[in-house]
Amino acid sequence: MPVPPAVRERGRLVAGGVAVGAAATPVLVVGLVAVGGFAPLAAAETAFAFGGLWFGLALLGWSGSVASGRAIEAAQEHLDADSGWTERRSRRAMARIGGFGAGMMLVAPVLGSLVG
Repeated sequence: MPVPPAVRERGRLVAGGVAVGAAATPVLVVGLVAVGGFAPLAAAETAFAFGGLWFGLALLGWSGSVASGRAIEAAQEHLDADSGWTERRSRRAMARIGGFGAGMMLVAPVLGSLVG
């Protein structure tokens, strides 16, 4: 059964965020150990919490975009104050940010188990 193009596009969007978050996690952990003086396991736990923060903010932002997006667009049009913000672009941004947080949350426990 072929995958619809819209699903493929959304999957690529989230997967890109996951890949960036997964790549950023070791950098953050090493930075916390080298610069911050964290123990390696504590650095991995902090990276997990940091990823969880971004994941949670993205969920909140995405739901806000869905709930209020059309009203915000209508208000911009009515006030003739077009800022370029659209519901669709906001949802896309939140999907990327959520993917980033999820990528960090997937890689941080692996790093924690390697250094712990």
